[in-house]
Amino acid sequence: MSQQKVESPLFQQGLKDGLPICLGYISVAFTFGMMATEGGLAPWSSLLISMTNLTSAGQFAGTALILSGGTLLEIAVTTFVINIRYMLMSLSLSQKLDPDMKMAERLILSFGVTDEVFAVAIRQRKELTARYLAGLILTPYAGWALGTVLGATATGVLPLSVRSALGIAIYGMFIAIIIPPSREAKPVAITVVLAAALSCLFYYIPGLNQISSGWVIIICAVIAAGIMALRFPVDEETPPEEKRRRPDELRYGAGGYGGNGLGYLSAPHAADGGN
Repeated sequence: MSQQKVESPLFQQGLKDGLPICLGYISVAFTFGMMATEGGLAPWSSLLISMTNLTSAGQFAGTALILSGGTLLEIAVTTFVINIRYMLMSLSLSQKLDPDMKMAERLILSFGVTDEVFAVAIRQRKELTARYLAGLILTPYAGWALGTVLGATATGVLPLSVRSALGIAIYGMFIAIIIPPSREAKPVAITVVLAAALSCLFYYIPGLNQISSGWVIIICAVIAAGIMALRFPVDEETPPEEKRRRPDELRYGAGGYGGNGLGYLSAPHAADGGN
């Protein structure tokens, strides 16, 4: 009996699937554009950062370090630690790619892998073609750039009171990232509390508060994730019955949620731009 090859999603379907991500990115990127411009960067610089990074938390943290005069090493290590999850996402996605996809296409498309793009792509039952991924990435990419432009230009138009009020959106964004998975999984909640506690120690204890914000973010993220990886390791041999009994520990394992908030839990330092 002959089998019919199921046609993979095309470019138009990718655009459609990426539209909800695009709308969400506009609001977050608006906050970034406003923050960067308020910090002294030109609107075109803010746009350039967004179009060459597309990393959300890593982009916020890296830009905060730039504005506070952080060293190149701090910026590089901080963004690497925060964005290292994309390596794991890309590795997972590579198992679903069309075997005929060329290496050049893989390299180009890997730039657009974000948490949300990964979540949509990994759920597809068909092989992921270059055309589908291009559409899925293009819409959110456009939304991220558009939001940055709107935020950067609105800074010079909106009254100071409105800009100050919108400035808290960054905190709302990270709260929205960490609260839902924290409520669902105990290891994630512990990781969040541990990272926040470590951050407070570095902020209030004399001597420790002399360490720059970039290194504080790195230290807190690595310590919290390392402790939780040892406390809640992922057991590959665990039978399905046990997985159903402990979904929180097994699903998140390795120190917690793969979302954007963990590495940026050093909120006091991020807000102050370092010591």
